[in-house]
Amino acid sequence: MGRQWTVEESVVIDAEPERVYAAVADPRRMGEWSPEVFAVRVRGRRVVPGLTFIGFNRIGARVWFTNCRVVEAVPGRAFAFRVTTFGVPVAVWGYRVEPVGDGSTRLTEHWEDLRREGRGAAFASILGRVFTGVPADGRAEVNRQGMRITLARIKSRLER
Repeated sequence: MGRQWTVEESVVIDAEPERVYAAVADPRRMGEWSPEVFAVRVRGRRVVPGLTFIGFNRIGARVWFTNCRVVEAVPGRAFAFRVTTFGVPVAVWGYRVEPVGDGSTRLTEHWEDLRREGRGAAFASILGRVFTGVPADGRAEVNRQGMRITLARIKSRLER
């Protein structure tokens, strides 16, 4: 099949869109949801475009960090951030929040691989393999599995 450059997964949650957005748009809570993120250091208080944070991640014994900048923060609708490593673009991660009636919300998590062209992309791909143990052409499937876990955790927590 070839390399996948985008992945998205969705779940319907029995909670209002504003509540779902509040859960996913707070970088400090990423460690609650993600199977890879174990800590986040946020530089700022308000979650608005331009807010930066560092994500500390782990797969097995491998640990690494990423620099992130919020690129979209629309309360009740969408949240996204751009990931770089050593100044090189790596990915965009985000969430779309959509009301589906009866107070429920469809939450879609999405990812786009930005390691597409040039020396920077090759460098970021090599770093990704070294730090995470995942080759660039396997990252989409790892992320798909992680998204399913993340969305299940958010759904479970918000529906309690």
